[in-house]
Amino acid sequence: MELAYVCEWEKRPKSTHCPSIPLVCSWSCRNLVAFTTDLKNEDDDKDVSHMIHIIDTEHPWDVFSINSGHSEVISCLEWDQSGSRLLSADGDGHIRCWSMSDHLVNSWENVLSSAVDGDPIVALSWLHNGVKLALHVEMSGSTNFGEKFSRVKFSPSLTLFGGKPMEGWLAVTVSGLVTVSLLKPGGALLTASESLCRLRGRVALADIAFTSGGNIVVAATDGSSSSPVQFYKVSVNVVSEKCRIDTELLPSLFLRCTTDPMRRDKYPAVTHLKFLTRENSEQVLLCASNQSGSIMESWTLRKEGLPVNNIFQHRSPVVGEKQPTILKWRILTTTGDLERVSAVALPKLPMSISNTDLKVASDTKFCPGLGLALAFHDGSIQILHRLSLHTMGVFYGGASSAQRPGDEAAIKRQRTPGPGLHLKALQFSWTSLALAGVDNHGKLHMLRVSPSMGQVLDMNTTLRHLLFLLEYCMVTGYDWWDVLLHVQPSMVHNLVEKLHEEYMRQNQALQQVLATRIVAVKASLCKLSTATAARACDYHAKLLLIAISSTLKSLLRPHVLNTPDKSPGDRLTEICAKNTDPDIDKVMINLKTEEFVLDGPPLQSLQQLIQWVGDFVLYLLANLPNQGAIVRPGFGFMRDGASLAMLREMLVMIRIWGLLKPGCLPTFTAMSDNQDSMQLLFRLLTKLWLCSRDDAPPQEPDESLIDECCLLPSQLLVPGMDWLPVNDGVITKLQGKLPLRLQFGKASSLQGAAGAVPLDVFTRSPGAQRMDNLRCIHMGVSPTEESKACTRCGCVTMLRSPNKTNAMKQWEQRWIKNCLCGGLWRRIPPAFS
Repeated sequence: MELAYVCEWEKRPKSTHCPSIPLVCSWSCRNLVAFTTDLKNEDDDKDVSHMIHIIDTEHPWDVFSINSGHSEVISCLEWDQSGSRLLSADGDGHIRCWSMSDHLVNSWENVLSSAVDGDPIVALSWLHNGVKLALHVEMSGSTNFGEKFSRVKFSPSLTLFGGKPMEGWLAVTVSGLVTVSLLKPGGALLTASESLCRLRGRVALADIAFTSGGNIVVAATDGSSSSPVQFYKVSVNVVSEKCRIDTELLPSLFLRCTTDPMRRDKYPAVTHLKFLTRENSEQVLLCASNQSGSIMESWTLRKEGLPVNNIFQHRSPVVGEKQPTILKWRILTTTGDLERVSAVALPKLPMSISNTDLKVASDTKFCPGLGLALAFHDGSIQILHRLSLHTMGVFYGGASSAQRPGDEAAIKRQRTPGPGLHLKALQFSWTSLALAGVDNHGKLHMLRVSPSMGQVLDMNTTLRHLLFLLEYCMVTGYDWWDVLLHVQPSMVHNLVEKLHEEYMRQNQALQQVLATRIVAVKASLCKLSTATAARACDYHAKLLLIAISSTLKSLLRPHVLNTPDKSPGDRLTEICAKNTDPDIDKVMINLKTEEFVLDGPPLQSLQQLIQWVGDFVLYLLANLPNQGAIVRPGFGFMRDGASLAMLREMLVMIRIWGLLKPGCLPTFTAMSDNQDSMQLLFRLLTKLWLCSRDDAPPQEPDESLIDECCLLPSQLLVPGMDWLPVNDGVITKLQGKLPLRLQFGKASSLQGAAGAVPLDVFTRSPGAQRMDNLRCIHMGVSPTEESKACTRCGCVTMLRSPNKTNAMKQWEQRWIKNCLCGGLWRRIPPAFS
């Protein structure tokens, strides 16, 4: 475990950001982290605004701070399963739901709210949507994704007509009420409240978990370790447009440390109560503390036989002859006396914990999802095994005595009189490879947690672990930033190769679903190493190419409606694949021209995308002779038969459209007037494609093709391609061992942090034109338009559309939520972009 970066508020003479108590933090599957602070008013110290801050982990300085409008301190923050909405609850019973405005990660608005007036909320959760995966470590060598990540049968908490899960949230208050808010399909909220049991008592701590049958289990305690921890089964139904809540008492338990004569009065207060995971209501973690120390206990719910007196043994009906059973809490394990615990983080990776899985995990030293993290008041963090509670890894933070020499000198300077620096809130990322913590000064700490917990592994096993988690992110659609934290530049090439091999083994349907996602994963991997950076350019170009190709093909309409099953796009692909003629007009003859008849305006408005395709083909061919030992952008396409075939199809389509509407053709600057540029490019492209077709053995391009490509720059003006979005994120700067020190609100603090010289592919001269990477147009040297950039790949595009035509608006609508690579958008100011 080591520190990756620390982000702090800038120091003012009168510090106004003070950490809230309690401090809460939550990490979403899209790698957005939300946490709270209190903002003091300049004039009146007693007047405090309760703030929620949202950052994406790749640009931690770009913080979006919401004045939450909560009158009391915020007690809970919860992301939903998709990572696009956030719930916040406060000490006055108010719950607010926040979502992105305009799909930007640095712009949020409050959309819904519910309240139980004056009743502080202690636990909060979204209702379960019935989606649950299990990771099987024993299958990590399997070729089939379906065996590695299997779907577990799990019922949603509440379903609409047809089994669709109903959205909503559930909260538990201090006075023992459970309150549910349901989102009706129209957008209205249905709310209802019910007391947990007939005798309402104070609930100091509570947690919520779900059962596979669709019920909800609530654990509650009044905060004293001598009182029982009570469990309730809650089921929610909608009856005639009203929400009904039924509660039922389950077996309860007393903490072991209060029944143990040695420790009877040692730990008077219960400070943490957590179910091990949201979906596991049978295992619970408890932490009891005093002023200076804590103890952790892990309990499990088991079915046990009830011993029955002999008299009754023979009287029982012959039907089952089974011994009656009863549910009972049994202690699994307990730790010794620990330092005082200040925060607990639970793993979110849904590991299957069957015996074989656990054995394989311990043999291969695969630890993500098996450890839970504890932060202590002395500033250290420990990771304990979730079943046995033995220590798996330790991190010594700021003010502890067990300082490692030299490594922590930067943090040593911060020792302040008074309470030492310690983390008040702690959260695991979704693959459990990173930990985010917020300390008592309001700083955000990002720690990387090694997949083997620091145990030395051979390279192959390390790669296999990272590959397994990358595939998990690909299948679920979660963001994989936290996996990239562990990828060293030397691993990139092998990881990309292995990922491709695994992908090619999947069935055709799954390959189609993951087609763009795998290209995006490869692109983000290739950026981490200077040796593979040029390949990252190719992957970005490929994403754009796939998108343009599907858009252009979607414009084709069959001429008569009762045509056979193939769409015009498929027929075009088939004819281009069969017809290997290098003459574009001869390929065109075989197509039905009437399928290509379109109105002028859509073609005219797509001209900038068509122009990009033309420029791209020209750039590829003109650079063919230069592709040698040094990998230059475009190298990936030389062997990629499928992409070259896609370019051929597009040239044929553009050629036919050019006959109908000459204005949509790409423009080339030719040296002679009678030069048919499209025909020349098609001929050379066909020759190159024939060298790398899928069904034939690959050949080297022959001499005559290379000679003709050498002549291209003297016949046509070769454009400079603006390949790659500028990558200004933090991930490429984190490869050193020293933690970065960042400040909220200041992006410039990163300059000079990277030791490596950036490649010419990534750098832009100050006077260079800025590109709109999605619309393929230039925005000028200093654009005045507001833009948005992708959090993952840095792709920039204008926020407001300059286009009026439907065809171009459809293209823009495709990318309104996510970038080409699937990343989220963030707004960037005009001067900075």
